[in-house]
Amino acid sequence: MSQRVFIFDTTLRDGEQVPGCQLTTEEKIVVAKELERMGVDIIEAGFPISSPGDFRSVVEISKAVTEPTICALSRAVKGDIDAAGEALKWAKRGRIHTGIGSSDIHIRNKFNSTRENILEQAIAAVKHAKTYVEDVEFYAEDAGRADLVFLAQLTEAVIKAGATVVNIPDTTGYCLPDEYGKKIAYIYEHVSNVHNATISIHCHNDLGLATANTLAGVMNGARQVEVTMNGIGERAGNTSLEEIVMAIKVKKELGLHTNIDSTRLFPVSNLVSQMMRMPVQANKAIVGRNAFAHSSGIHQDGFLKHSENYEIMNPHDVGVPKSSIVLTARSGRHALKHRLELLGFRYDKPTLDGIYTRFLDMADIRKEVNDKDLMELVR
Repeated sequence: MSQRVFIFDTTLRDGEQVPGCQLTTEEKIVVAKELERMGVDIIEAGFPISSPGDFRSVVEISKAVTEPTICALSRAVKGDIDAAGEALKWAKRGRIHTGIGSSDIHIRNKFNSTRENILEQAIAAVKHAKTYVEDVEFYAEDAGRADLVFLAQLTEAVIKAGATVVNIPDTTGYCLPDEYGKKIAYIYEHVSNVHNATISIHCHNDLGLATANTLAGVMNGARQVEVTMNGIGERAGNTSLEEIVMAIKVKKELGLHTNIDSTRLFPVSNLVSQMMRMPVQANKAIVGRNAFAHSSGIHQDGFLKHSENYEIMNPHDVGVPKSSIVLTARSGRHALKHRLELLGFRYDKPTLDGIYTRFLDMADIRKEVNDKDLMELVR
């Protein structure tokens, strides 16, 4: 029987940290409702202490959605936690996400502190958050560069203090997949009370490894993933929700599943892209406009003979209407014949060969040949 991986979406918090991509409260509610329809388990709605707008967004999203847990971010500071607790008063299921740096780099250079003091502050933060909500998530910031022994000690302490989820983030996108997977495995092996909480992972994409690291974490026991639509977020972004969901769905041998309705991935991706005015790159996995497009003659021929020759997913599974054959100078006769037949034209081989020669001349000049161009060609 497969095990469930919980989807924690932080598009409206970490994703919104992209310069120029801020949303109004009303826009956030629209996105939150779509995330709810898609089946997201937890929505991180904002950082209430950071601004009146973020506080209001957490309040209004809490009122607008009913199924997902609504999460509010805070530092391990009493005032932050108080603001998060107040903002979550209307949530059907509320969670405070509090935490502090765990790497020696952060402890020394960001907090001017010691490991001992960090432990005390972490425990106090979790206990204070528990006075507002039962569901408390602790994040060990920069866990990707943290000392493993201290990270395990910190994890054990916050679980004992009442944390229901512990987030082991690769905040700076520093780790390699094998390295990060071993870090999660170490937590499971060396934290005596680890099964009293859910271990979560939040990976950044500074080395382009966020999705790979997240999968490595899941394969070593983590059961919550923190993701954003289109992989947006601070600096190079976060783990992409759609990539993780489809990797789990396609690789059934992992023995895992999510509650995401994958047919909503493409529509929600487009919604987030439009509302945040942040285009999705054409070659973006799963939701990019070229993700199910074929332009190479060899690939087109193989795809037309049997789609699984070059597609490991059905486009309908992610909400894409259909795959596309893009006619370029790299296209072969099979693709041209297929497109002409869709337009109602059938030719014998010698005639098609002549059209194909003219087609290549046109494609060299126009780069991409559309149906209007083909009508001109056959005339």
